[in-house]
Amino acid sequence: MIHTLCEWVFWSWLVTHSFYFLLLYLLVSDIEPVDPKACIEESCKSSCVKPLFQYQACVKRVESDETGHKHCTGQYFDYWACIDTCAAPKVFSSLK
Repeated sequence: MIHTLCEWVFWSWLVTHSFYFLLLYLLVSDIEPVDPKACIEESCKSSCVKPLFQYQACVKRVESDETGHKHCTGQYFDYWACIDTCAAPKVFSSLK
């Protein structure tokens, strides 16, 4: 009788807790992870206004170029380097 009672307690505990673990897994698996990098980069754009204006001025100058040799790659990379410099410490501090 004790052996059967112990088995019953064990199986009832296992079934009950397995249900909770499965429920918890299903609840957590439905949540899509959010990449904090995009939000942090967006917040850093306000501190990189000068490189942005330089890039936009370059784009206006290049629009009138009919040869296709002029480009604004340097200004574009300067703008994103500014954002990366601002965002990198915040992104790495948010990692687990």
